[in-house]
Parts: sequence; C-alpha cells; structure tokens
Amino acid sequence: LQQRRGLRISAPAAIQVTVRDALNQALDEELERDERVFLLGEEVAQYDGAYKISRGLWKKYGDKRVIDTPISEMGFAGIAVGAAMVWLRPVCEFMTFNFSMQAIDQVINSAAKSCYMSAGSISVPIVFRGPNGASAGVAAQHSQCFAAWYGHCPGLKVVSPWSSEDAKGLLKASIRDDNPVVMLESELLYGVPFEMSEQAQSKEFVVPIGKAKIERPGTHVTLVAHSRPVGHCIEAASVLSKEGVECEVINLRTIRPMDIEAVEASVVKTNHLVTVEGGWPQFGVGAEICARIMEGPAFNYLDAPAVRVTGADVPMPYAKILEDNSIPQVKDIVFAVKKALNI
Repeated sequence: LQQRRGLRISAPAAIQVTVRDALNQALDEELERDERVFLLGEEVAQYDGAYKISRGLWKKYGDKRVIDTPISEMGFAGIAVGAAMVWLRPVCEFMTFNFSMQAIDQVINSAAKSCYMSAGSISVPIVFRGPNGASAGVAAQHSQCFAAWYGHCPGLKVVSPWSSEDAKGLLKASIRDDNPVVMLESELLYGVPFEMSEQAQSKEFVVPIGKAKIERPGTHVTLVAHSRPVGHCIEAASVLSKEGVECEVINLRTIRPMDIEAVEASVVKTNHLVTVEGGWPQFGVGAEICARIMEGPAFNYLDAPAVRVTGADVPMPYAKILEDNSIPQVKDIVFAVKKALNI
C-alpha cells in the first residue's frame, strides 16, 4: 500500500556486530528459549566472563543458569557431561582450549563415545566452547590450535567460526544439537565487528553444522580456511586480484563433519587448491583436506599439487617478531598461491 502511494520503504539495514556480542546474543537467546540450557565455567557469572562473552547473563538468569566454577576443568566438565546425560543442555566454557587438556578424558571418553557405547540410548547434548589457537603474547602453553585434535575424534562435532554470523549461528545450532559439539573460537576475533544481516538478527537464525560458505567467488585457485585465517585469505585474494588472479575463498566453518563436497566443487572449477590454518602442519586440518581431495573425484581436476599454509612446526615463541613468523600471514598465502599457479 505504501509503495502504491509512492512512499519509499527502507528494509532493515545490516548492522555491525562484534563476534563477542554475537556470541552473547546467541547465549542470551538460547537461555531464554530453553530452560534446560545453562552456562558454566570459570568467571562466567559475577565477572561477566573472562572475555565478557557472558556479560549480563548472570544478572538476567541467576545462579542456577549461569554458574561460576572452581579452577578445575576436569571437575566442571564432568559435571556438565553428567547434566547432559539427563537431558539438560550445558554450555561448558573453557577459559582457553589449552585448559581443555585437563578435561580431555571427559570430552572424549565421557561425552564423545557415550552415544555409540550405549547403542544410541544415551545422548550427550553439550557444547564445549572457548578461545582456541594463538592469541597475542601468551607463548607456547596458551597458543595451540585444537581443530585437528578434536576433529580426529568420532562422536564429536567440531565447529570453528570466523564472522559474527558464523559465531551466532553456529553456537545456536550447537546448543540445539543432541550431540556433543566443540566450538573453537578465536580470542583475536572477539572484538572485531562484522556485518550482520537482517536474517542473522533473528532469534531463530542458525548456521547448519557441516556446511561451508563461499566468502569470495573466484576462478583461478581455491583457498580453504577456518577461523581467523579466513580473513587473511580474503585479504590475500584482494592483493592477488590486482595481479589478475581471482581466488575462491571457502570458509570451512565446520571441521567435523567436514563439507568436503563444497571444496571438491570449487577445485573442479579452479583446478588449484591452497589450504590455510593456524595450527601445526603435521596431521593438520589442511592435511586432511588434501588427502580427501586426492582420494576423491576432484583429484583429476587438479592442475598442480595442493599447497598447505600452516603455523610453524614449533611451540609458539613469546617474542612478537618470532610469534608473527610462526603464524600464517597474508604474504605467506600470496606466496603459496603463486607457487600453486607457478607464477
């Protein structure tokens, strides 16, 4: 009617939302939606979270829904797994996934295997989430990427968001899933704003687990990454575009189950593959992608060997200049693409 009267109707515009606020939105909406959902971890309640992901939630939902725990990952992860076995839906926050090593028996032996070992009679709808991979200036014991570690284990789903829409949609999907999900976030992305569409602002917005996303279409080479390196790939693609090379950038989003079909379809189109990750090279996510491509139909379309860009095969140094050289940079991706294309 307004259009007939000649009035201009403006659709709700996309807004800028940081990854931190997107995660906070997802937690708030799911706590409100389902009374079985609760959050527990170190400093998540009265302190609003070590990274302020849970800001305001304790005041809104109280002690029974947002729970501060002692510094004992094995203990509170075990409590969360037990709660999930009786059909509550816990979100278990690790202050960093490096500390999940203290609870890895609970994550793998208790959560991941229970459905299989009970012949499907015990489901464990739990989310283990927190920052993963390198931060800044925290050295070797706080800079490991666990994507390959947890992606190795049957019984788990493993997601790794890049943008605010990824973060919100994947967290909501993970909380609603009836299986244990490991959500690997990047501390360095928490304060980064991304455009969030009108659709993503809906309380029912979810990102399907197991579906990759083409962030930038291209024709000459496929770049596959997850988490923060997706942004590096987009930057590298912009640099290479000025030289006439058009990169297709795939945001993997889920490590397990991996959307290898999306990668295959892109490789069939571009005939070249470069994988990018912040983790170590040996037995990494990129190694798995390369193996799956070699074993599948897309191998016949490759015009050159696939190239991996990874973190350095060393414990993370503390000194900034060494740290920078241990993490994939845009220049490393540009070099790898030129190597793949032999230019």
